[in-house]
Amino acid sequence: MQIAQEQIQAHNQAQQAAHQRKIDFIAAENANIESIIEKLVAFQVAIPSWALGTGGTRFGRFSGGGEPRNLEEKIEDIGVLHQLNQSSGAISLHIPWDIPENPEAIKALAAQKGLRFDAMNSNTFQDQKNQEHSYKFGSLQHVNKAVRQQAIDHNLEVIKQGIALGSDSLTVWLSDGSCFPGQLNFREAFQNTLESLKVIYAALPANWKMYIEYKAFEPNFYSMTVGDWGQSYLFASKLGPQAYTLVDLGHHLPNANIEQIVSLLLMEEKLAGFHFNDSKYGDDDLTVGSINPYQLFLIFNELVEGMDARGMNHAKDLGWMIDASHNVKDPLEDLLQSVEAIMNAYAQALLVDKASLVAAQQSNDVAKAQEVLQQAYRTDTRAIVAEARLRSGGALKPLELYRNLAVREQLIKERGAQTVATGL
Repeated sequence: MQIAQEQIQAHNQAQQAAHQRKIDFIAAENANIESIIEKLVAFQVAIPSWALGTGGTRFGRFSGGGEPRNLEEKIEDIGVLHQLNQSSGAISLHIPWDIPENPEAIKALAAQKGLRFDAMNSNTFQDQKNQEHSYKFGSLQHVNKAVRQQAIDHNLEVIKQGIALGSDSLTVWLSDGSCFPGQLNFREAFQNTLESLKVIYAALPANWKMYIEYKAFEPNFYSMTVGDWGQSYLFASKLGPQAYTLVDLGHHLPNANIEQIVSLLLMEEKLAGFHFNDSKYGDDDLTVGSINPYQLFLIFNELVEGMDARGMNHAKDLGWMIDASHNVKDPLEDLLQSVEAIMNAYAQALLVDKASLVAAQQSNDVAKAQEVLQQAYRTDTRAIVAEARLRSGGALKPLELYRNLAVREQLIKERGAQTVATGL
């Protein structure tokens, strides 16, 4: 389905007076408001193809109905998101869950919706139908060379698919590791993985990047071969300048200082980008900003500081993606909320009085530094984000309009109440 632009305009017209009062108020308090709005307009967050269906746990899954039955319908759903918020202009594809039968047609359909293809994601963490070798005991780390070669070949196929779609990066997440002491030789597993990655890395086009994702635990609970940012950084450093570390916010042990990790990776020019989500206990894959929005702000503060220090383009030089599971929410509503949280945290980080913060840091004025950060964090930036949407042709209140137009109900009528999104 597609939302008529007249419907968005009518929604905005009804909200315009109240919005104008809010934006005028915050503009009076912040002299650089126009610069912030320009950055927000340019900032886009990729939507993963696996996030359009209702998620689940190992105990069960409860479909919400109207889920996309194929890649074309997933693109339609992301197109609706982008119409509403004008900040979801990219798709991150998962292979083999979403293999395009006709890449040129898929690329054209995405372009019609104002979408491009972001990072391609390979899958060696589960066995596929008619697969010759099993990944039960690992993929790129496996003691059997034939299994490693199968995993390598899959990643090479993903690169090929990405080239056809206009993507420029490959995300490699490995579930490789061990569940029990003595199950594998740590050094051998690392070396096997490195040698496998070298083959994949050599196949990258000159303009591509390899994102190496890490995770502290799950599905293996004794060791993970790429278990933290240090291991990912080690792989990326050994591979070369096209390899980077990808940070998934849920892939850390509780209370990890993710903002410090981000700062150091930026300093070393090895930060690939982000998989945004939120967590209470571990890799919970919750809506971005739903649990710890202050941490999200602190991460963006380090991102803005680090990118500005290197003269980077905020919108283009890092990869921005959502990676979450929508177990009890309408997936499209959850994604709208996640993008909104990301944009607000980014806007708050852009509001930080950098000169005052640096002065406080250089004079060891700890209380002042805290005040500077919290002044920006406590600023209600929703009107700024809404203004950026308005100028881009989006809705002032995307979630409200989504519900008023009964989008989910229409999708159920079109697709049925029992559909299950591919890959889930």
